[in-house]
Amino acid sequence: MAISMKIPDWILKNKSRVREVISKFRYKKILVVGDLMLDQFIWGKVSRISPEAPVPVVWVERESFMPGGACNVAHNIQDLGSQTIVVGIIGEDRAGAILLEELRKKNLDISGIIRVKERPTTHKTRVIAHSQQVVRIDREVVEPVSRSLVNRLLRFISDRISEVDAVIIEDYGKGGIVPYLVRNIVELGKKFKKIVSVDPKREHFRYYKNVTAITPNKSETETAVGMEIRSDRDLMKAGEKLLRRLSAESVLITLGEKGMCLFQRNKKPIHIPTMAREVYDVSGAGDTVVASFTLALASGASFPEAAYIANQAAGIVVGKIGTATVTKKELIREINRWR
Repeated sequence: MAISMKIPDWILKNKSRVREVISKFRYKKILVVGDLMLDQFIWGKVSRISPEAPVPVVWVERESFMPGGACNVAHNIQDLGSQTIVVGIIGEDRAGAILLEELRKKNLDISGIIRVKERPTTHKTRVIAHSQQVVRIDREVVEPVSRSLVNRLLRFISDRISEVDAVIIEDYGKGGIVPYLVRNIVELGKKFKKIVSVDPKREHFRYYKNVTAITPNKSETETAVGMEIRSDRDLMKAGEKLLRRLSAESVLITLGEKGMCLFQRNKKPIHIPTMAREVYDVSGAGDTVVASFTLALASGASFPEAAYIANQAAGIVVGKIGTATVTKKELIREINRWR
């Protein structure tokens, strides 16, 4: 696709406006609801191949834990200087206890997290050797949560929605996001005039009607509209089709090294060039996009301004290894370099 890599004059001339939007992040509070996960990283070195099977032997040097899934969205928001309320389901297990402790360390509001015996905490273990991921081990149950648990989540959200500026629905397809939950969140958003954004799961697009914003990647968009995107023309057709189908206010399609494309009601699509200098790890980049895009909208940015801010944030985070976040200081520094 022939996407221009030039930053347009209108955004360059308004860098002070972009900085003003980011300065308002500290006054905002975002509620994040979705699939909560624990990301475990085992770091080591490979020096030989196992005699038992043709696989590398990893000598473990250390391990670390990070909040993953919707927790990583909340972590991104917190690192950008805002307050976050985390809402979701985890198990009464060791992984759940570690996840709660990691969230407490980051001073996140975890009052919306419900622990249950019947579901384990989604737990992903990545083995990293010489800055390369060797293997990933997933422990999870993906059946939809029960209606009674959804109602408990909705009671909490209903009680707290008046004090937040936006709601982010983070759907990783682990059973925490179901149609009944999304419909009620959208209705609450309309009632209280709150932004409702979605980071989607490809199989669940029928859930997300009437949201403020949705941030699918190219592959998810292709699945949602039932067509391959091979050209600019295909991209325009797919984006407009998804915008109409969901009755959304905006669709921000992420295109990897091609940047992003923003679709809005009754406006021309806007191509946004990638801001990444080096790409080490794309895991969690979608979390950064939906977090920064929503936070910028909540801070008074237009959809195009918010998209440029989100694109810059994603460009920073893919230059880091692991489930990473971007800070407000890093974001401002990169925006000051725009030419």
